[in-house]
Amino acid sequence: MGGTLFNLVLLIHVLAGLGMIGLILMQHGKGADMGAAFGSGASGSLFGSSGSANFLSRTTAALATVFFITSLSLAYMASGTPKKSGSVVEGAPVPARVVPDSAPAPVPVPETAPVEEGGANRIPE
Repeated sequence: MGGTLFNLVLLIHVLAGLGMIGLILMQHGKGADMGAAFGSGASGSLFGSSGSANFLSRTTAALATVFFITSLSLAYMASGTPKKSGSVVEGAPVPARVVPDSAPAPVPVPETAPVEEGGANRIPE
């Protein structure tokens, strides 16, 4: 039951977040009204209407409240999970050491060709 409730709250949290993003992007800011007042269009006032909030802003506020409540709920549910005491490293597996059976074989050194006098290896004067 705990996992199902967590998943349900997480789903509501994601949907509220996506809804808020969509509603915020659909709204226009007060700067758009102010720009319209200075000659780029017709506007009722310099800083927008100061009346009651419209549908988009009320819905955004409601979704923000739901988002905040689900954030707190998810944090509370996640903190209720049992944790091991001690360090995280204590439970980690220790890798086995690889010890070679014998010393590595020596690497053969290639022979160098003899240098001829006056050949391609000669420095021009």
